[in-house]
Amino acid sequence: MHSLKLFLASASPRRLDLLRQIGIEPFGCLAANIDETPLPLELPREVAARLAHQKALACLPQARDLAKDDAFLVLAADTVVAVGRRNLPKAETQEQAEACLDLLSGRAHRVYTALCIAQLDGTLRQRLVETRVTMKRLSDEERKAYLLSGEWHGKAGGYAIQGRAAAFVTSLVGSYSSVVGLPLYETAQVLTGLGFKTEQTP
Repeated sequence: MHSLKLFLASASPRRLDLLRQIGIEPFGCLAANIDETPLPLELPREVAARLAHQKALACLPQARDLAKDDAFLVLAADTVVAVGRRNLPKAETQEQAEACLDLLSGRAHRVYTALCIAQLDGTLRQRLVETRVTMKRLSDEERKAYLLSGEWHGKAGGYAIQGRAAAFVTSLVGSYSSVVGLPLYETAQVLTGLGFKTEQTP
């Protein structure tokens, strides 16, 4: 049993699966209901860092109630896909997804994932991971088939690298797990530093 309870400030099944991959089963998953709209002139890396920070703080009261008198940590993350200084949306419509694929086709882009871990007293630990991803030039048939799959829904940049879009990626420099939604190396390092033991901890 852990002396620290870990709460994941996300309803994302992808982030939960990633944590389980390194032997972590959160005590609970909390939904952070915040406005994720980028601020005017806000850079992609700034968006990711701010939203991860806000998600962690938004879930602190829920975590306190559920943990009762036990020590706990709240882990939040946010992923932003960017072309240059442009923030791509988490696609909610096929039109948005198509516009994202048009921008990403045949070029490199950057994926920023920020993680923020909040402690009982409100102290925060933050990390930002940048990954460079290059996509092949998509044919009309590939684009149409991907849009029809619906896999893009709710995904930053309108694609899921762990799904069918893996066939579009020609190179990746950085953290694969970060592009999926949570940089596992950095997450494990911060958690270990705070006294939370993972299966990877000696």
